[in-house]
Amino acid sequence: MSGSRRGGGGGTSRTTPSRSAPPRIAPARIVAVEVLEAVRVDEAYANLLLPARIRRAGLDRADAAFATELAYGTLRMQGFYDRVIELAANRPRSAIDPVVLDVLRLGAHQLLATRVATHAAVNEQVELARRAAPKAAGFANAVLRTISRTSPEEWRERVAEGASNEDARLAAVTSHPEWIVRALRTALAHEDRADELERLLDADNAAPRVNLAVLPGLDVDTDDIDGLEPDRFSPIGAVAADPITAAERSGGLIRVQDEGSQLAALALSRAEPVRAGERWLDLCAGPGGKTAVLAAEALAGGAVLVANETVPARAELVRNAVVGVPLEVEVHVGDGRALDLAALGAPRGFDRILLDAPCTGLGALRRRPEARWRKTPTDVAELTKLQGELFDGAFAALAPGGILAYVTCSPHTAETHGTLAAALRRAGTSAEQLDTRSVIGEVSRHPLDLAGDAETVQLWPHRHGTDAMFIALVRKRASPRVDGDAGAGGAAR
Repeated sequence: MSGSRRGGGGGTSRTTPSRSAPPRIAPARIVAVEVLEAVRVDEAYANLLLPARIRRAGLDRADAAFATELAYGTLRMQGFYDRVIELAANRPRSAIDPVVLDVLRLGAHQLLATRVATHAAVNEQVELARRAAPKAAGFANAVLRTISRTSPEEWRERVAEGASNEDARLAAVTSHPEWIVRALRTALAHEDRADELERLLDADNAAPRVNLAVLPGLDVDTDDIDGLEPDRFSPIGAVAADPITAAERSGGLIRVQDEGSQLAALALSRAEPVRAGERWLDLCAGPGGKTAVLAAEALAGGAVLVANETVPARAELVRNAVVGVPLEVEVHVGDGRALDLAALGAPRGFDRILLDAPCTGLGALRRRPEARWRKTPTDVAELTKLQGELFDGAFAALAPGGILAYVTCSPHTAETHGTLAAALRRAGTSAEQLDTRSVIGEVSRHPLDLAGDAETVQLWPHRHGTDAMFIALVRKRASPRVDGDAGAGGAAR
């Protein structure tokens, strides 16, 4: 059960309304249902929209936390709640007004996964339904009261009964599309860890803790940050009692950033000692979190950092992300598959390139819960093609001896080992995979439980508490090998 407090007021004082007065709706519930509707109608991103709606509503810290739990929790478990609603309503979700369905989803979450009092969850959701569709209030009341009369455990059993196989059962009860369950099983099996699948699916549905990155080598005042403690793995990572406030007051020197993202950037910057004058490129830089870490690392080592982003709006996010770092970072807008090295200020190529490739985002379903309902298997083929083209463009932009970090926030094997293997075959003997596991081991504060081959690192939410980041380091040889050790067109290992 979630830690959300019992009662529906979100910390606001309540009085018993008269019979003629409609129930007061807690502002947190209004914000949450607005976010659900925007995600459904406008394909909004909850992690971007929710903070703005919270500020607009003027919610205090307790109400903001309640709204966050309602919105994120409902989006994570939407598939499960939809099936519960169908059973309780005795009709398919397609026969329910989408606006009313949002209200019912929000109510199901409160009834099945929080400590909110039943009367508050039902009464205020019914009032939300009445405001959205007046004739639907009675229907919403009946469905929510039916849901409330059965325990969460019994609902899981009922939902599981309709599954045709084990993957379908896991998909139904853990609220993942079945194709994602299969993809995650395959990724874990690549490490001989398929028995961890249920732990991974459960981790996807748990609210992640907020991690901070304290940019290295800069004069960061951390003395007045309440409860600041080092994170588990990243040497620049930290947690705090109030991480959002800590980040906001730091002038950009302390950032909210997952440990996995921190380790991915540090794997490139600390793969080997930095030589003054090196030129680095963050190829797909938006929104700029890793760019800021690389900027601080480049400043400390005397390197030059350039960023590139295809979308102008995201390029502006990158510029904002590096404002606090006293290093001039040129941010270019262009296609990463066809780089103009002269325009980027590196006619002879870059010494280090970070390719944080566009991907399905299956590794960050905890933080972007709506992503699981937007992606389809057909997206994978399109993305792997793009990833391969970006890899080729990045590898061509490396100077001899340069290092490329190929990173995805997805454990899908087609996007990780598949894209990498195909790119290495195309690169032939000019590419050399580095021992990425050793690099990460040297960077990390504490040993990581890693599996699979040493040339790549796969992080996991259930095992490491990070997003499921994939990291592979590849060097461009100064001259291609001619001794045939790597085999025909194969990459050296």
